[in-house]
Amino acid sequence: MPKASMLSIGAYAPPKILTNADLEKLVDTSDEWILKRTGIKERRIAENEVTSELGAKAAEQAILRAGIQKEQIDAIICASISPDFFCMPSTATAIAHRIGLKSGITAFDISAACTGFIYLLELAKSLVESGAKKYVLIVGAEKLSSIIDYTDRSTCVLFGDGAGAAVIGANEENEIIDVHTASDGKYGDLLITPGCGSVYPSSDPLTFEKRLNYLHMSGNEVFKIAVQTLTRDVVEIMQKNKISSEQIDLFIPHQANLRIIDAVKQRLNFTSEQCVLTVDKYGNTSSASIPMAINEAYESGKLKNGSLMLLDAFGGGFTWGSALLKFGGK
Repeated sequence: MPKASMLSIGAYAPPKILTNADLEKLVDTSDEWILKRTGIKERRIAENEVTSELGAKAAEQAILRAGIQKEQIDAIICASISPDFFCMPSTATAIAHRIGLKSGITAFDISAACTGFIYLLELAKSLVESGAKKYVLIVGAEKLSSIIDYTDRSTCVLFGDGAGAAVIGANEENEIIDVHTASDGKYGDLLITPGCGSVYPSSDPLTFEKRLNYLHMSGNEVFKIAVQTLTRDVVEIMQKNKISSEQIDLFIPHQANLRIIDAVKQRLNFTSEQCVLTVDKYGNTSSASIPMAINEAYESGKLKNGSLMLLDAFGGGFTWGSALLKFGGK
């Protein structure tokens, strides 16, 4: 049976920068307040690009770095909570078309919020190791600015736009060792975009009057559950695979909030050198967060062929997950 590996990484951040000083002009907030509570200094905003365009640029880079031809890709899966279209067509099919993937390719979207990239890894690993597919392109792409209420200071300071992508294929030396995904739907109302579905349909004027088409979050409750859940999940996957924190080359958490990252890092005894941080530059980019952080480590030279990575994420749903993998890229 072939072993699946992450053969490459790519990312794209749109050029427009929205700083904390810019947000001071929109809502009652301050650079000091945002930095202290989130660790975010700026985030990127896609002005004239849609989600599939962001994803396509990250995907092109990942394919190039993988050293394969586009014709060799058998499937593309995209994770997003801000897709091009609400129902259809999928953003994965749009990305496939934009970058010229072959006709007839398997293409579909998933929705697992900020845990999306971990879910993608699990799917791609299964497809490759079962022999169903040889190369799977996975993309986390978000234009969160399209669902953020810029009159709500509790959420608008947190989120940004961007995309990350990876090619998953067989590699006997550097495998995706283990992936764990989980969920608990009873917390769904704590982090939610309530409007424009069947509960609050777009046909109801109140959906827009009550601003239900925007993301809503109960921040304090999410923080508490996230720290506890992420810590427990990471401990479990390391114990299961008999790996200690000292053996991890890079701890790459979901870049939601510096306080959450620091709390988990301290509980698990990871050093600052092991931890990859991009939240200050990009904010929370949901499903794009982890691949963008992996790409940052790759481009800085910290991530090398054979590096042992530990990934973890927590998102709306609630969903959460972790992954242990050795990077198979060059």
